[in-house]
Amino acid sequence: MLPIKRFQMKKIALLSFLFLTLTSSYSQELNIPVFTQYLADNPFVISPTYAGIGDNLRIRANGLTQWVGIQDAPDNQSVYADFRIANQSGVGASFYNDKNGYTNQAGAKFTFAHHIILDYYSKQYLSFGMSFNINTFNIDIAKLSPTDPDYGITNDRRTTNNNFDVGFLYRWDQFYLSVNGANILGKNIDQFSGYKIEPNLLLNYQVYTGYVIKTANYSEIEPSAFFQYFASDGRSSTDLNFKYRKYNNRDEYYWVGASYRFLNDQVLKPLNLGPMFGFKKSVFYFGYSYQMTFNEMASFNSGTHMITIGLDFLQGISDCPCTQSVDHHGWGY
Repeated sequence: MLPIKRFQMKKIALLSFLFLTLTSSYSQELNIPVFTQYLADNPFVISPTYAGIGDNLRIRANGLTQWVGIQDAPDNQSVYADFRIANQSGVGASFYNDKNGYTNQAGAKFTFAHHIILDYYSKQYLSFGMSFNINTFNIDIAKLSPTDPDYGITNDRRTTNNNFDVGFLYRWDQFYLSVNGANILGKNIDQFSGYKIEPNLLLNYQVYTGYVIKTANYSEIEPSAFFQYFASDGRSSTDLNFKYRKYNNRDEYYWVGASYRFLNDQVLKPLNLGPMFGFKKSVFYFGYSYQMTFNEMASFNSGTHMITIGLDFLQGISDCPCTQSVDHHGWGY
């Protein structure tokens, strides 16, 4: 076993060096906001490390409308796909479109992940992931008020940016812990000279952790937490989540849950709170989430709605347990 462990440590060191080397580049990037998309059985939304975990080509399409009832409120659409290559690696891609008032952004991410066994008998696995991001941003100047123009805006300020996300995922049987850095490169603000409020940091730290508890009659409960920290202004928030999942067989189940989001300096003052549910029938997946708003915008809107539809197909079971998903693992179907 000793030569195997030495080989594993060499692989860890090599992958870590690769990630750190890439951070010495210089670029910029915006990002799509994270709501409850990742809870629709798709943590690939928040971390590249999940690419290739599972036995299928997994496709998820999300549509989210925020603050229904407010004109020009944010809404976005996104598509995610990932699948395993060989026994211990995965690739993925995502595409998104995000509209917020008079601003628009669209982008894509291309992902690679590698998964290794730390200890076979105790089911400990470690994963590394990296995404290359491309983003375009512009202002819809046609919608600006002609009676009250902003003379500082003379064009649509269209920009194309790129950046990287990197992440690590540790799994121990039914426990998981993901640590992710999104937009790890600094932002070039020379083109925004004269605008002192323009941030030069877009780094977003994300931590996602949880535990799947097997219960009777082919069901399970999954408490989890998702933490975000934004380096640009020091904001941070936490999601506390709970899901109940019931299986009919290995490939079919339904689930219900709830999510509670708050700013970390205002734990007892929720930003969003709401229920969610979904099901998987054969290759088809569906999920829905509703979030009530509790901040100063609450009296002006009827909440945020998200719908997820997906397909899981082209099944190919890996010889490595490090690419098996935590949920429905070990039921014996």
